[in-house]
Amino acid sequence: MRLLTALARRIDALNEAVGRATAWIVIVMVLVQVIVVLMRYVFGIGSIMMQESVVYMHAILFMVTVGYTLLYDEHVRIDIVYREASPRFKAMVDLAGVILFLIPVCVLIGWVSWPYVAASWRVLETSKETSGIPAVFLLKSLILVFTGLLGLQGLSLGVRSAVILAGGDWPVRHAGDQL
Repeated sequence: MRLLTALARRIDALNEAVGRATAWIVIVMVLVQVIVVLMRYVFGIGSIMMQESVVYMHAILFMVTVGYTLLYDEHVRIDIVYREASPRFKAMVDLAGVILFLIPVCVLIGWVSWPYVAASWRVLETSKETSGIPAVFLLKSLILVFTGLLGLQGLSLGVRSAVILAGGDWPVRHAGDQL
């Protein structure tokens, strides 16, 4: 169990680092969007590449930080019972959710999207717009990054749940806590 706990902590640290690094994209995305709006409506100049870069940054922000969000249990959920439940009940629900839903869905998305991403890489797919970003293949690769980081964090959640069910202790984390 120690090996699995160490693995879970490393996965947590990876998603923590990825989440914190990716958070800076928000500032850049807002600045680029402001510049796009100013250029368009004040100076009458448009830039498709800058507009597409906002889409790319938005995709990075959501697809890459999904593991970080799961690490801190910040996904949107509607719960009636879970919120007030005991840690042991939460661990049972989390473990069942990881085994029955999260890991299978990550595997399914990865399996189905692999040919899609590979085809994009084969031709080094570019934007349909003439002056767009010539890296659509990188954007599509985020699907695999998404499934990988979410699947890994799901594995960590499963280990954490198993430790709690075995009578061990695992500290509850809140966004902003240091690992």
